[in-house]
Amino acid sequence: MEEFKPKRKNNTQPVQAGQNTGRAPQQRRPRAPKPQGENAAAPAQHKPRTRKPRPAAPAAAEQSAVQSIPAPRPRRPRQSSQNAAAGQNTAPRPQRRGHRPQRAPEPYEMTPATPMHICPLGGLGEVGKNITLYECQGDMILVDCGLVFPDADMFGVDLVIPDFTYVLENKDRIKGLFITHGHEDHIGSLPYLLKKFNVPIYAAKLTIGLIKNKLEEHGLASSAIFHEIRPRQKVTLGCFTVEPIHVNHSIPDSLAFAIDCPAGVVIHTGDFKVDYTPLSGDAVTDLPTIAEYGRRGVLALLADSTNAERPGFTATEQTVAEGVRRLFAKAGKRRIIVATFASNIYRVQQIIDLAIESGRKVAVSGRSMVSNTEMAKELGYLHAPDNVLITIDEINKYPPEKVVLITTGSQGEPLSALSRMAQASHRQVRVGPNDFIIISARPIPGNEKTVTKVVNGLLTLGAEVIYENMYDTHVSGHACQEEQKLMLTLAHPQFFLPVHGEFKQLKRHAETAEHLGYIPKQNIYIAENGQNIRISADGMTVENTVTAGAVMVDGYGVGDVGNVVLRDRHHLSEDGIIIVTAAIDGSNGQVLSGPDLVSRGFVYVRESEELMEGARTQVEMALDRSLADNMHDWASVKARVRESLSSYIYRRTKRSPMILPILLEV
Repeated sequence: MEEFKPKRKNNTQPVQAGQNTGRAPQQRRPRAPKPQGENAAAPAQHKPRTRKPRPAAPAAAEQSAVQSIPAPRPRRPRQSSQNAAAGQNTAPRPQRRGHRPQRAPEPYEMTPATPMHICPLGGLGEVGKNITLYECQGDMILVDCGLVFPDADMFGVDLVIPDFTYVLENKDRIKGLFITHGHEDHIGSLPYLLKKFNVPIYAAKLTIGLIKNKLEEHGLASSAIFHEIRPRQKVTLGCFTVEPIHVNHSIPDSLAFAIDCPAGVVIHTGDFKVDYTPLSGDAVTDLPTIAEYGRRGVLALLADSTNAERPGFTATEQTVAEGVRRLFAKAGKRRIIVATFASNIYRVQQIIDLAIESGRKVAVSGRSMVSNTEMAKELGYLHAPDNVLITIDEINKYPPEKVVLITTGSQGEPLSALSRMAQASHRQVRVGPNDFIIISARPIPGNEKTVTKVVNGLLTLGAEVIYENMYDTHVSGHACQEEQKLMLTLAHPQFFLPVHGEFKQLKRHAETAEHLGYIPKQNIYIAENGQNIRISADGMTVENTVTAGAVMVDGYGVGDVGNVVLRDRHHLSEDGIIIVTAAIDGSNGQVLSGPDLVSRGFVYVRESEELMEGARTQVEMALDRSLADNMHDWASVKARVRESLSSYIYRRTKRSPMILPILLEV
């Protein structure tokens, strides 16, 4: 039997790191035992000694640093062939009983990105009423504050403005209001906001002039706080740094805004187009600055969607200049009347230049046109020799072929100068066959009927009228699809929110962005007014909704006309009203006088005496039944009269006029 031999102690020195052993690594071979005693004479019969298995501690070089679950005690790892060949044999470590596996470290948690909130309070699903609130780390800013003109079914309403409830609730956090340009759908509701909250206004030079003209009508020009801004000059308010960026539009001093905050950069384009051949004094949209922000990284882009359904590029303003020049030649010896927007300073300047070429004097008509022209001339945005401009009262002193009249009313506004000319009610201007009228504007959606009415009136008076797409008299100030693609490509945003347009336009703009391919579909969102959108580099969600809607302005009343009033006005407009009056003895319920019926907007009483007499009989019967039932609740008596009369009239006429009973208790 083989004699037990204790394990030999290894006295070999370990090889230092990087030391050359002088020999190549070899595969490990079983070690042959030395011959001892009786075993030395019979080496051929020797068998390798079987090691006694023992538990071994895990080696640090072979065990993973992270163990997800406890493992059974491992066997002692074999020595690597490389270390064996190099003679690197270290002394065995002392055995540790009951060794606990290493605890897995907690997973690394990434710090969430700083969020910001974008809250559109108007301008989505509609053309106009633009206002957007941005919030980050408790600071807020506003962009634009516009209005929209009422629809045809908003009887008696003059203007529609945004609901400022959420703005007023957070006015202590709002640092300022930035205006993109001076059109009504971006500045029109400022007087109604400033009456409640005198927020500092940041706008370009011409935009400030247009705002002051509007505020003077409300007595607010002296108290408003203005800060003039220019392209590429950054403004810091709280955690926001806003850089104005020049863009082309149908009015000078139009701006986009690059809004930088801890959450990232948001580009708000406002109304824009890309005009590579702008009129003198203007520059091409600042595409390099937008591209530079795109290279740095843009968190979100909010872009104009007005012309999202139109392919190609928007025509240049130079097209209008050539088209109107041909029309001036066509007018011949007739007087020229041009209707355009009062804020379209570019178009006014074009008309003045063409009038000078043709040797004509220029007069302006319309309160807003007169005030804006004077303001633009004072600020240096409008250039006209003093001997060219004349007053509206002087136009009759010159022959027709020497006069050009620039007027308001291109959208058929009922009280505008052109509408009054079409109705032959203008005090200074009488339209006739010697007039050549150019409407240099395209009807805003919803205004087609009013514009048609004005055109028909002018044609009836004998004038020749150029309108809509008959000639190149107007180009849009908004980007078409190719320009929208260019903006999306240069800005290269992580998220995209189409703004400024009806839903069909927002949807088409979103599809354009999706087809470009580099903005994921889930990062494109069509928002709604009042949605509070939380956006960061981690994602975009709608947190909640805030108060947002439409407030109707009727005369001096702001907000006192709501859905109930509009419903009553709509009812009156369709079927009219019948007022029932009667005097009743309060002690016994007897009818002392009446009932009398007054009709307005229902039927002509003199031609419907039989109908009205039958209606009076129905009221008497209803009052008699109330007396017989001992009914002294006047509200119930009125309801019975209303039901009885309404049923009778509908059976006879199939109409449902508003019925208003007035019972006087004596």
